[in-house]
Amino acid sequence: MMSDVSKKMKMYVENMKRYPGLVCQKIWKVGRDDPRRVIHALKVGLSLTLVSLLYLVEPLFKGVGVNAIWAVMTVVVVLEFTAGATLCKGLNRGFGTLLAACLAYLFEFIAREYGKVFRAVFIGASIFLIGSSTTYLRFFPKIKKNYDYGVLIFLLTFNLITVSSYRVDDILRLAKGRIYTIAIGSGVCILMSLFIFPNWSGQDLHNSTISKIEGLAKAIEACVDKYFTDEESDIEIDETMEDPIYKNYKPVLDSKSTDETLALHASWEPRHSRGCHKFPWQQYVKLGGVLRHLGYGVVALHGTLQTEIRTPGSVRMLFKDPCIRLASQVNKALLELAGSIRARQHCSPEILTERLQKALQDLNAALKSQPRLFLGPNSPNNTSKMLALVAAAARQKTDSPRKLKSTLSKLTITSLEFSEALPFAAFAALLVELVARLDLVIEEVEELGRVACFKEYKEGDDVVLDVDKRRSTEINLPGATE
Repeated sequence: MMSDVSKKMKMYVENMKRYPGLVCQKIWKVGRDDPRRVIHALKVGLSLTLVSLLYLVEPLFKGVGVNAIWAVMTVVVVLEFTAGATLCKGLNRGFGTLLAACLAYLFEFIAREYGKVFRAVFIGASIFLIGSSTTYLRFFPKIKKNYDYGVLIFLLTFNLITVSSYRVDDILRLAKGRIYTIAIGSGVCILMSLFIFPNWSGQDLHNSTISKIEGLAKAIEACVDKYFTDEESDIEIDETMEDPIYKNYKPVLDSKSTDETLALHASWEPRHSRGCHKFPWQQYVKLGGVLRHLGYGVVALHGTLQTEIRTPGSVRMLFKDPCIRLASQVNKALLELAGSIRARQHCSPEILTERLQKALQDLNAALKSQPRLFLGPNSPNNTSKMLALVAAAARQKTDSPRKLKSTLSKLTITSLEFSEALPFAAFAALLVELVARLDLVIEEVEELGRVACFKEYKEGDDVVLDVDKRRSTEINLPGATE
């Protein structure tokens, strides 16, 4: 027993020795994955130092007083990773504070003309009225989506100033001090976000869209390759999370909330592109929805690798080449779409459609060359015999259970050849369905190029980057990998 305790103590000491190294590796990895995180942390530290001068420098403290703490709090809650998020929070906080201070001062001006009892009742009634109506206002979808933080700050500031006014004589000075300090804090945050190594929500949305398209392309090609190379499916359903194919399309399925958040913040950002065009955030959201629609098809295609009934390898090999060619064309089309978005250049939908149509025709010809696999020999007569067997089984169900079992066995044997090909038929149908959904993606990318004023496509331009360069441009959105 003592030996077990000593072993555990020894392992504990070894783990403690390795712990600092593991922490350093984790810190290094977070910064290496996205160097902008390091820059943002330094920007926050610098901003907090600047607003702290309101406390540390005596002349500034005399002018602002204890209200300087609100500038520090504003920097902590307002300075976000991207410029759009900071603008959204900063402007909401500023306007909410200004409106609440003005309204609180107006109510105080009305109430102080009468006695103290009336003043207390009036303040209580105004708090109830403003609190109820403001809270109800937050349930409106448009208010909730765009101005919820501003409404919350309005409610907080109004209550603090209104309640304080009952015990404080100079309410105007209190309101002005709150407005000044919050304006200083918000101004520092906005200046830091816009002019010192800015991170744009629109650019993150642009890059994440490219990454999602490339992930779908990799997943589709990997699914088809695995289907024709694996003799037996060795993937357990509970291990799907570790599957590299799943990792490629998972960001697409989980992207709705992230896309909408980035689009909302991008709508607050100023026009900062060379052409000073308005960022088409709404179109990126639409494209994200179409990509999720395509992603659900990839999920179904991935599911065919885990079916219990497997089409024999000899049958699959008959259709290997046309399926791989079709998957390759889908992969190339998606990569060209991603490359056109990255280069902000119109794609060439005619070329993409021609390639896909040719690959579809090849697969169709291969399927027609093997009609017995899907229809069985003498399919019309065979089908009528199968239906007659089922009808007879239904009539004799109550009279002879043994007869029913024999009839169903004949039905199973008759349809065995057909059932072996069913899993591949489902696989081929899903592959063709992906091509149909790809047309919707092409249409949305074309519309994105039109709305965003992309460059015109010139024949001979190569918008598809090599694999190493594409990997180097992949981004990690803040909070996405934690």
